[in-house]
Amino acid sequence: MDIYLQGLTMGLAYVAPIGLQNLFVINTALTQPRRRVYATALIVIFFDVTLGMACFFGVGAIMSASPLLEMAILLIGSLIVLWIGLGLVRAKDSMDTSTKVDIPIGKVITTACVVTWFNPQALIDGSMMLGAFKATLPAGTDLFFVAGFASASVLWFLSISTIISLFSARFTDKTLRIINVVCGLVIIFYGFKLLWSFIQMVI
Repeated sequence: MDIYLQGLTMGLAYVAPIGLQNLFVINTALTQPRRRVYATALIVIFFDVTLGMACFFGVGAIMSASPLLEMAILLIGSLIVLWIGLGLVRAKDSMDTSTKVDIPIGKVITTACVVTWFNPQALIDGSMMLGAFKATLPAGTDLFFVAGFASASVLWFLSISTIISLFSARFTDKTLRIINVVCGLVIIFYGFKLLWSFIQMVI
């Protein structure tokens, strides 16, 4: 259960800050009927979870072949996680309703795929972060962490779709700022946790 909760909290902190995926879902929730909002959220969830699994198991498999590479990824991953967290605490994001979301469902699928799988920063950050976490997990607990991470994606995108659809007029830049600060602090905590794991491997 602890590993699942770790995956859940890390997943929420990672997916919640405003990015391409979130802006796409938010814009849809602000302008489209409820049926399209949930369809879009489920499509984004699918691509987000599959990307997370690819990052986790792909990099993890490479790391298991080399202890030295494992240490390198753990160090680099911890620094990237800390950088992401600090960036979120300092960020001043704002609502952006300029993205065109009134598009056919087929275009929704391709757009969701592009903003997830073809986002270089998401690929790099996800691979390094999840690869680093894989190095710290006890044997046999990978699936619990992945389940937590996947649950975070489902919980987050369905929640923001519902909340923004119901209270779109009250969803402001200040709300986004609070989300980013909270998530940034959680990510910083995990960054230090990964860095400590690296230090323990060295000593």
